Amino acid sequence: MLPTLFLSHGSPMLPLTEAPAREFLTGLGAALPRPRAILVASAHWETDQPRVNAVARNDTIHDFYGFPAPLYELRYPSPGAPEVAERVSDLLCAAGLPAGLDHARGLDHGAWVPLLLMYPEADIPVLQISVQDALGPAHHLQLGRALAALRSEGVLVIGSGSFTHDLRRFRGQALDAPEPPDVVAFADWMDQALTDGRTADLLAYRRLAPNAAQEHPTEEHLLPLFVALGAGGQATRIHRSANYGVLRMDAYRFD
Repeated sequence: MLPTLFLSHGSPMLPLTEAPAREFLTGLGAALPRPRAILVASAHWETDQPRVNAVARNDTIHDFYGFPAPLYELRYPSPGAPEVAERVSDLLCAAGLPAGLDHARGLDHGAWVPLLLMYPEADIPVLQISVQDALGPAHHLQLGRALAALRSEGVLVIGSGSFTHDLRRFRGQALDAPEPPDVVAFADWMDQALTDGRTADLLAYRRLAPNAAQEHPTEEHLLPLFVALGAGGQATRIHRSANYGVLRMDAYRFD
């Protein structure tokens, strides 16, 4: 049975940046059993209710601006997985979470940035599921639990977001800038809650975790973690680093 993953995808520049998180992701695909398909819950696709892309081949969405030209030349033309999209929709509907199919959308950078590093051949079918920022962690935990059966069907479920995501302090920071104490305190609390299996505390992280509203002014970059948690099991941290001081790039495996 496959694990599920939570990955911090960081800046869109990660594939072109020498950083510990890039090195980690470059080796991650080979360390996992090869999946028959990959389902990514990305922070960069927000909808009112769950939607799943169901295309024959994925376009690469460059959903950002103001970056160097070489970034816009990157492509990740992976096959889609329409039949898996139907299965995802059926599982969600059976759990009381009606989901729609999108027959046009490709992959945003929350999906293709980590996958470009993990599986550079782009030869594994990929599909995405959206997040619902207004519905909070409990909804996404339920969504993940509805998808747990995919693990035994050869589908790798990935939540792609950011362990911390305060972009108000991102600009002008050096890549190796030291982490401020508030970032460390939040990340340490989250790690302890995850590894201890304190799901109720995690669902209430906004109230319980130190500096939660500062590290995540909006929730979309942490919600994919709850999808991976719901679909998986015991959490193990498999990577810890920070980019630009304020972007924690931690990754977790759920078995």
